[in-house]
Amino acid sequence: MTNKILALVDGSAYSHSVCHYTAWIAGRLSASVDLLHVLGRREGSAGGDLSGALKLGARSALLEQLAAQDAQNAKLAQAKGRAILEDAAMIIEADGAGPVTQRLRQGDLLQTVSELEPEIRAIVIGKRGEASGFASDHLGSNLERIVRSSKVPVFVASRVFKPVTRVLVAFDASASTQRAIARMVDSVVFRDTSVMLVHAGEETTAMRTRMEEAELALRAVGLKTAAEFAPGEPEAALNAKIAEQGFDLLVMGAYGHSRIRSLIIGSTTTAMIQAVKIPLVLYR
Repeated sequence: MTNKILALVDGSAYSHSVCHYTAWIAGRLSASVDLLHVLGRREGSAGGDLSGALKLGARSALLEQLAAQDAQNAKLAQAKGRAILEDAAMIIEADGAGPVTQRLRQGDLLQTVSELEPEIRAIVIGKRGEASGFASDHLGSNLERIVRSSKVPVFVASRVFKPVTRVLVAFDASASTQRAIARMVDSVVFRDTSVMLVHAGEETTAMRTRMEEAELALRAVGLKTAAEFAPGEPEAALNAKIAEQGFDLLVMGAYGHSRIRSLIIGSTTTAMIQAVKIPLVLYR
């Protein structure tokens, strides 16, 4: 298994938190860190010939000025990207994690992440990107694309870092939730934390049995574990638990693979990412 964490950083308010959570995860796994900042295709390039067929007189002069301005903007974007990476590396190293590799790329973020994914163990990303500001009802489009496509766990950082001691698992007995439990059992990241399994919905004998099996697996590796049922829709029920009991991290399965399953489960995943104020780990 590769032992590298990929952290996605930009100029958003979440970047500091991304760095601290990355350092926390990497430190527990003794993993190296790849820091990635991706410039848009137009952001990091001066582009091609902007003049087209217009080569004479004032129009040519204007187009030359625009081309020069475009080149200058590209240089500034690249300088900003390097500064973001350098600052992020300093934060992670100050937290005692590393080594850190800085990657400045240009193009599509999802494509870049897909190319790097075979080399990484997990991805850390902020809930919202630089362009979305503080709009609480806006989910970063890059985040949703990455969560839907990624085959490795995705850690979605909250705006403010807080040490993780209490973990809430949204348990629905789905395949992705079962994989989440298996990863928690195998990973040292969750050692020294307490885990609460919560099923949002009606209590049934079958679901109780599946939860007890998950409890036993977690307890077998020394995790303090409990399980509860919570009536109501997942978003409201889990948010109430978080507010009442002060959990530090939410673990849940992510979007389904089929189109129909994605529409059903995906809506819950997106709603939870938007609603909760704590970080999440999403498993496929």
